[in-house]
Amino acid sequence: MKDFYTYPALFHVADDGISITFPDLPGCLPCADNMEEAFCNAREALQLHLYGMEEDNEPIPGPSPISAIHPEANETIAMIEAWMPPFRERMANKAVNKTVTIPRWLDTLAKRENVNFSHIFQQSLKDYLGVADNPSKHILA
Repeated sequence: MKDFYTYPALFHVADDGISITFPDLPGCLPCADNMEEAFCNAREALQLHLYGMEEDNEPIPGPSPISAIHPEANETIAMIEAWMPPFRERMANKAVNKTVTIPRWLDTLAKRENVNFSHIFQQSLKDYLGVADNPSKHILA
């Protein structure tokens, strides 16, 4: 798993906005209203796409050389960089919803005591699993 990637992207400018394609990454198709937003969206989409491939243990293709890409009218090539360590960290710490079932009497008592269910659940899981506050080292190991 690499930490840094650079891929060519095609920016197609039209009257209704900018669509972006990555020739080496089918399905990675961000869009934007202006060029500044397009570069931000391209980087975010590239990171998310690569992260998904990593999570699914899919092989990540190398980037095509720019000379092998032939833009059409209204298209521009740009190289988009993805620095993955901070993105992986952000994704590892992203909140996810879990549905739990507890007896009503326990729910009533906990509400009466203003229990923060999320905090209690997180702390209990950490204690049970024997992990510290930063789980990314355990997840990616």
